[in-house]
Amino acid sequence: MMKKFGLSVAAMLAALPALAQEAAAPAAEAAAPVMDKGDVSWMMTSTVLVLFMILPGLALFYGGLVRSKNMLSVLMQTTIIACMVMIMWVVFGYSVSFGGGTSPFWGGFGKLFLAGVTTDSMAATFTDGVVIPEFVFIAFQMTFAAITPALIIGAFAERVKFSAVLIFTFLWVTFAYFPIAHMVWDAAGYIFNLGAIDFAGGTVVHINAGVAALVGCILIGKRIGLGKENMAPHSMVMTMIGASMLWVGWFGFNAGSNLESNGGATLAMINTFIATAAATLTWSALEGLQRGKASMLGAASGMVAGLVAITPACGTVGPMGAIAVGVLAVFACYFFVTVVKNKLGYDDSLDVFGVHGIGGIVGAILTGVFSAGSLGGVNGGDYSIGSQVWIQTEAVVITIVWSAVVAFIAYKIADMTVGLRVEADVERQGLDLTSHGEQAYHG
Repeated sequence: MMKKFGLSVAAMLAALPALAQEAAAPAAEAAAPVMDKGDVSWMMTSTVLVLFMILPGLALFYGGLVRSKNMLSVLMQTTIIACMVMIMWVVFGYSVSFGGGTSPFWGGFGKLFLAGVTTDSMAATFTDGVVIPEFVFIAFQMTFAAITPALIIGAFAERVKFSAVLIFTFLWVTFAYFPIAHMVWDAAGYIFNLGAIDFAGGTVVHINAGVAALVGCILIGKRIGLGKENMAPHSMVMTMIGASMLWVGWFGFNAGSNLESNGGATLAMINTFIATAAATLTWSALEGLQRGKASMLGAASGMVAGLVAITPACGTVGPMGAIAVGVLAVFACYFFVTVVKNKLGYDDSLDVFGVHGIGGIVGAILTGVFSAGSLGGVNGGDYSIGSQVWIQTEAVVITIVWSAVVAFIAYKIADMTVGLRVEADVERQGLDLTSHGEQAYHG
């Protein structure tokens, strides 16, 4: 019978190993990591959206808030900081943050100069077996690193040397941003292993930058003429345009942090819409009740405060929790900007600490509350609000202390090398002409 079909029993037995391998091949392929082009497309888009937050978003937002004679200095500082940090990131920052080391505080030097990274190397996502190209993960995280030090400059705008800004940025990013990014987001990181939730950068970006900003404005001192001269924003139109760009770009920041184009990204997206809307309404309402008029500056401040506060929580709280986070954060930010800053007497020019620092702290802690399933969040089962809030508080305190110490040292080094502050006559003339030889406006 076997001979009739041209195959002997012996031949069949000999072919069995090959048949078994062929049968196993599909199973092996199914177990291999999967890269989805939709995820890749979303992450590339998100990366560009975060760049849009920096240039032109943050640059125009801050530029409109300063006096016209300092407009270009803010644009220039934002631009050069972003470009410098991008180069730092690919040379050593990615390695120090995500280099695969086992240290809880830094990632090591295994990926200096992006060693070993190719178009075929992949990075993990939050789903087992689903990956994205490592290059897009590197680029996405690079934009986070680039925007964080650019946030800081708003605290000492209009009075600091350009060279000092660059020296400070290099030192602070190296010794504060990169290690904290590793501690919070790398699987070996200390804060990660505490169990802290920071979906898109409440600690890494906003608290980190806000604290460094506070240290800076205290060390550098107040602007000449503060309280005596008119220091109102020179263009609320520019500020509104910049704030709107920040909101649009923030979807890359928050929804992109999901690393996949799925339901988790849509949760972060809806939360970024409604927390921000609630925060903007709340700030305007508080201002209207206190002063009788709601200002565009207040609306823009509320918008950014809401974006900051929902950042750590956007992937784990429900929509109603997002509204609560936005509203509660604005109460805290508004109080710091209108009361605490005046009582303590520090000159945080563009309220970086009051909005990013305080908004980040409140958002990070409230993440522990509203991530609970009982309050609409994604965490059910044995999730404990009290325990998680304690962990969130630990993460906040570690970030505050680490950033403050590194910032203090970095400012001092910049001061000892080139000096932090411009001369009084230079400050009065404005930094556009004196530092960059050009003017934002003519005629």
